[in-house]
Amino acid sequence: MSLNIPAELLPRDGRFGCGPAKVRPEALQALAGRGASWMGTSHRKAPVKDVVGRIRSGLATLYDAPDGYEVALGNGGSTQFWDIASFALVERRASVGVFGEFTHKFAAALARTPWLDEPAVTRVEPGTVALPAPADADAYAWAHNETSTGAAAPVHRIGEADPGALTLIDATSAAGALPVDLAGTDAYYFAPQKAFSSDGGLWFAFLSPAAIERTGRLTAERWVPDSLNLQLALDNSRSDQTLNTPALATLFLMAEQIDWLLAAGGLPHAARRCGASSGHLYGWADAHPLASPFVAQPYRSPVVGTIDFDPQVDAAALAATLRANGIVDVEPYRSLGRNQLRIGMFPAVDPADVEALTACIDWVLERTV
Repeated sequence: MSLNIPAELLPRDGRFGCGPAKVRPEALQALAGRGASWMGTSHRKAPVKDVVGRIRSGLATLYDAPDGYEVALGNGGSTQFWDIASFALVERRASVGVFGEFTHKFAAALARTPWLDEPAVTRVEPGTVALPAPADADAYAWAHNETSTGAAAPVHRIGEADPGALTLIDATSAAGALPVDLAGTDAYYFAPQKAFSSDGGLWFAFLSPAAIERTGRLTAERWVPDSLNLQLALDNSRSDQTLNTPALATLFLMAEQIDWLLAAGGLPHAARRCGASSGHLYGWADAHPLASPFVAQPYRSPVVGTIDFDPQVDAAALAATLRANGIVDVEPYRSLGRNQLRIGMFPAVDPADVEALTACIDWVLERTV
């Protein structure tokens, strides 16, 4: 049956997607205003290069990047960075922690790479976290936040690993929201369509001096396509540009989001804002007779919340009803196959809208269960 949720219950903004995630209206207005004459200009010239420089310096400030760490960027998104890593960061073998779809995909990409040994894989079922085990490996890889399941992992070097091994962290749904000590990583890479409130198609990475050294060495020794050549990307990044034409609107929106985060208090502010949203969501689910958080403590993500429902609740029908009322993109990750909702709570999402979302879910359940 068709249900019309009362207007006074609805969130002011009904976007709760996990990527592309909500873009702040103020950033879109800036794009339509200041960006109108900027779009369609050369990415090799000062106006665009100035924005790339603003992003690179803004990221370094946001993360208090350690001495010697550099921000690189290129086209293709985080998925492309997995292939880049197989050419330029993994020398012989990686050890990977797999606890969801995206950590699995990186492990699979490494396993398909013909010049690398089969990766060591530490795997758990979705809903918790697995860090890679110490192994005969020169790189250790996992995700800071598994977007498919809403599980957040600690970030630190693997204690018994070779001191020369690199630590590679997929931060696609964590960057811009979760605090991290970059000194515990060598490549902290991400795309801008989640917490950075922009669009997809680009990758960014903080690279340590050790990662930069290995990149230079491996790309000199191996044949590497230009589009996957991390050294080439780094050389271009140092000139505040990309190898080939980037998506200008994506760069503009990301720069606006970084400025907004810095003005509001940086990563501590972002973490508090996401914590307010997720604290309400998990508290609501813990107390609800028909709902429960999917991810076990202490791994519940503050930016991606996955909520399981009792079998008497049809979560797909619930999501469809919410969508019909302007509350969108709360469906679960497609391959999990669970009776759940997945809710993005990135910094651009107002915590008050998360409170309104749960009130709307309550209203629908009262009338359908």
